[in-house]
Amino acid sequence: MRLLNRPLGRLSRHRRGPVAGLLVVLLGLLLTGGLYAAFSPASAREDDSATQIKQGHQLFLVGCAFCHGSNGQGQKTLDGNQLGPPLIGVGAAAVDFQVGTGRMPAVQPGPQIPQKEVVYTPDEIAALAAYVASLGPGPAIPNPSDYSLDGLTDEERQQAITRGGQIFLTNCTACHNFEGSGGAMPKGGYAPPIRGVPAKFIFEAMLTGPQAMDNFSNGNLSVEEKRDIIAYLQSLQDNPEYGGFGMGGIGPVSEGLFAWVVGIGSLVGVAVWIAAHTARSSKQKAEL
Repeated sequence: MRLLNRPLGRLSRHRRGPVAGLLVVLLGLLLTGGLYAAFSPASAREDDSATQIKQGHQLFLVGCAFCHGSNGQGQKTLDGNQLGPPLIGVGAAAVDFQVGTGRMPAVQPGPQIPQKEVVYTPDEIAALAAYVASLGPGPAIPNPSDYSLDGLTDEERQQAITRGGQIFLTNCTACHNFEGSGGAMPKGGYAPPIRGVPAKFIFEAMLTGPQAMDNFSNGNLSVEEKRDIIAYLQSLQDNPEYGGFGMGGIGPVSEGLFAWVVGIGSLVGVAVWIAAHTARSSKQKAEL
């Protein structure tokens, strides 16, 4: 019996040793850290998202609910006209565009909401977008990689600009002019100039179709095609006016009118002035 108990006693002494205790502590720490890494970050992200949505709801009730309803269901006037459209399903991208460009909150309803200074901070805009996105599935805010040309070679950039120009001339020039200078539209609307507009807002405008603009979802125009259009507009902004005074790129009609009225009109005026003074000089010489 002593021979049988001797190994067990030796093992028990090892268990009570400092090395065994250190190993037990390390195993406990590894197990605790693994469980924390598996469950705690997800719950923390959920808590942060819930807090952001709650903040967005409070901002929405103060600045948006009068026109869009307390739950984003839309609001109508007493005579049945639409005061504010429903926001269920418009997505975070629509909020980021409308609020990020200062169009919302609107001063008053109308055929087109003009752009003005931004009212909310970036964090507040993100909270409003998170709340509206929670009302129903819709387009998310695009990532910078969706509309950036970073990482492309010079040849690939030129190809993207060429493709974007073809798409833009086919789908966008009827409203925004051939170089993105904007133009008038029926029923009091207008296409705003889009040269110099940040790439994210151009992408979001194509994605969500704000106000009178058509909606070009990723099924109609792919992410790459939207990126190419933005590359074309940026190339226009970088190019100089080779013809001198470009008159804002309004178009050939206004440029032709300017040439006739100002250019040819000035030449006719100079010719009349020369003829009048020449005739007077000849008459004075004849009298002498």
